[in-house]
Amino acid sequence: MNQNMAKVAIGDILQSRRKARKIAQEQLADIAGISPRTLRDIEKGIANPELETLLKICNVLGMEIKIEVIK
Repeated sequence: MNQNMAKVAIGDILQSRRKARKIAQEQLADIAGISPRTLRDIEKGIANPELETLLKICNVLGMEIKIEVIK
């Protein structure tokens, strides 16, 4: 998976979870302590979130980040 595909996939997953929990973008951004613009850009696949930002968003959405090392 190339980097652009990863950004879109992350954004799609976050947006889907946010909508399933019926949380507005502005509300999620406020609770996570990030700007609404940053969240919009992540969801659209325009921005690649820093790990700290991704952790904040996932925490609010009740999600975990799993990292696998492929040998």
